[in-house]
Amino acid sequence: MVRIPHMTSGKNLTIALYSDDSSVRSSIITALGRRVSADLPEHKIVEFATGPALRLYLDSKQKVDLFILDGEAVPEGGLGLARQLKDEVFNCPPVLVITGRIQDNWLAAWSKAEDAILHPIDPFTLASKVAALLQDKRIISA
Repeated sequence: MVRIPHMTSGKNLTIALYSDDSSVRSSIITALGRRVSADLPEHKIVEFATGPALRLYLDSKQKVDLFILDGEAVPEGGLGLARQLKDEVFNCPPVLVITGRIQDNWLAAWSKAEDAILHPIDPFTLASKVAALLQDKRIISA
């Protein structure tokens, strides 16, 4: 079981972003900018193109405040990875998954993700969902 340090108020937030597609990662980074809400601190985004790289990062006890996982990634999809994180990571941070179709919402629920968005990514929807998840986490962690 992996332990992830809690988010501390006033410090930068860390978002772990997983997608095998560099254009998806780029669009998410652009949409989120450096801060998603005035009442949240700035964040840094740590990118991962493979599931093993993300797991290695977690094994090194790095702080993560939110996971954004691409359900369309190959060979390891973000939905299965989300389920694994929720099952195996102690006090797992919130997870936002990206699905390819509205019909995949049941898979997002199966993955135990707190929220989901659809490809193609709408920057405003993404930013508002990320802000809501991070604000909820701050309230719970406080």
